[in-house]
Amino acid sequence: MIDQLRGLEDLKSAIAGVQARIAVAFDRSERHHQAQTGVPTAEQGKSIGAQVALARRESPSRGNRLLGLAQALVTEMPHTLAALHTGQLNEWRATLLVKETACLSSSDRTAVDEELSPDTGTFTGCGDKTIIAAAKAAAYRRDPRSVVNRAAHAANERFVSIRPAPDTMAYLTALLPVKEAVTAYTALSRHADTARATGDTRSRGQLMADTLVERTTGVPGGVSRVELQVIITDRALLQGDSEPARIPGYGIVPSSWARDLIHPTDIHPDINPAGSDPADAERHAFDVWVRRLYTTPTSGDLVALDSKARLFTPAQRRFITARDHTCRTPYCDAPIRHYDHIIPWHQSGRTSITNGAGLCEACNHTKEQPGWGAHPRPGPRHTLRITTPTGHRYTSTAPPLPGARYRI
Repeated sequence: MIDQLRGLEDLKSAIAGVQARIAVAFDRSERHHQAQTGVPTAEQGKSIGAQVALARRESPSRGNRLLGLAQALVTEMPHTLAALHTGQLNEWRATLLVKETACLSSSDRTAVDEELSPDTGTFTGCGDKTIIAAAKAAAYRRDPRSVVNRAAHAANERFVSIRPAPDTMAYLTALLPVKEAVTAYTALSRHADTARATGDTRSRGQLMADTLVERTTGVPGGVSRVELQVIITDRALLQGDSEPARIPGYGIVPSSWARDLIHPTDIHPDINPAGSDPADAERHAFDVWVRRLYTTPTSGDLVALDSKARLFTPAQRRFITARDHTCRTPYCDAPIRHYDHIIPWHQSGRTSITNGAGLCEACNHTKEQPGWGAHPRPGPRHTLRITTPTGHRYTSTAPPLPGARYRI
């Protein structure tokens, strides 16, 4: 069985190498076809990564990274590609070598690939950190200035992001220059140590987390004027049903947690209960509003409404967000940034819930590339079919609301 595991792992690596060659061949073929059909040079190849992503059942951003990896391996790093074919490296470790040499010119990257020669067993028994260190050292020896410039440019890539974590928690992540990151962490650490020394019973980690929220929001406890939407069935809210709720942009949460957040005994479906009575306001850390969402009894799909306007109304945007949850492109879990006409407005597409879909910015731009198309399709829930320039079709179905069940 151990021999089988090793053999299958080698096979996975070899398949990754073949996929890289196919991706590069497809990229060249598509660019040649686009050039022949008159697509401007600057626009050529823009949606190829998205097509690779759909074929490999990955998100569009992951598809672009896989295509970039394939191009580097096939055109600039033959030794690394050979190591992938023979199972001496897996796809992830080949990705690390490509990533750490990305700042080099094509010729320098090829020279580093030859210097390290992964296909000769250079990295047999080595872990990720060893591979990264070897690639960094070789890249710096080849072109120190590029490595330094890369570090300087990295400061421009700083950002803050949020992603779900288990048990109604979330990861708030900041990518910062090392000086600012260490300074912020040290300040939080010192404050936590001081509070612990003066008798605060919270753990050091809890104190650092609470202090981060309070200093960021400027409000004790971190409650600020931000709308948090919770989608929950009336049975779970008012009758104690165990059907889980959903927070758009986060995901599934336990119904008991949602009820504790909302305080259903204090609410009325037509008013703002927490703001209507001073006594209610004292019981709530924030205002509670209820918007009723009506669904069809058979499919659980939200009831549609139309508009003659070019842009979706705020109510329609809330509706689409509640229905779609994240970007509707298959395998893309990015947050909704654009509210898109599935059949474009200039092609007589209606501004309606049926003809609307939530997309991330990248997928909306991809959809506008030549050869791409989308059409609403009948289904138990809101369904659309996406067609790529090669004629391949992919179906996207809105996720079920709380109280409904996944079914095809």
